[in-house]
Amino acid sequence: MSSVRPLFVVAGIGNGSGTGAATARLFAKSGYRVALISRGPEYLNKLATEISQAGGEAAAFPLNDYTTPSIKSAFAALKSHWPSSPLRVAVFNAGYGVWKPFLDITEDEVRESIDTNILAAFAFSREALLEFTKLELETANEGGVAGNARKRGTLIFTGATASIRGNSLAKEFAKKNIHVAHSIIDGTIITDRTKSQRKNPSWEADQDVRLDPDSIAKSYLHLVEQDSSAWTWEIDLRPAHEKW
Repeated sequence: MSSVRPLFVVAGIGNGSGTGAATARLFAKSGYRVALISRGPEYLNKLATEISQAGGEAAAFPLNDYTTPSIKSAFAALKSHWPSSPLRVAVFNAGYGVWKPFLDITEDEVRESIDTNILAAFAFSREALLEFTKLELETANEGGVAGNARKRGTLIFTGATASIRGNSLAKEFAKKNIHVAHSIIDGTIITDRTKSQRKNPSWEADQDVRLDPDSIAKSYLHLVEQDSSAWTWEIDLRPAHEKW
């Protein structure tokens, strides 16, 4: 049994109240070292400190932007920070959206959307998959992490990156025992931003009408713990009363 703790990396933390941060907290509690990649060093450092004070291990790797060179630089930094820890889980949670009439959208907004939702997702996937292909297959209870998954690693795309989905990656890398999964998020996630927008305590209190970041994180952990006889390619998460 290896005594080295496996590594979890997530891109996209926001202000620490959403899915990226919730997933980081859960994987830290589950025995992983946690690498945090995002813009906004203040929120990243705050979350890393919170996780460390709770008994986990976390480090912040802030970005100026979600360009390919920035993603590659972040991966180089996290591998240098924890050279002995094998990367086992990578979650791409970053996203950039524009909600306005078409004629009001600027060229800069389109460029940032492409950089974040496509190019950064491509770069993140490439760096993660390169690391996964170097690894031996997991064994039971590796580094104290439960499961006998028969996998080298798990790459998860969130609803923010629906445009790239990655089913071709899932088919290509499953043969190498690398699990690629896509998560559809159908509904509003309760975060600081959505609470300030809605200003509706009843909505906040009703778990049937909004998604909870902690519950989404649990679904991601379930994906990682699946054994190779039954892998999920795509999960579709929504609150019970969401119309669909």
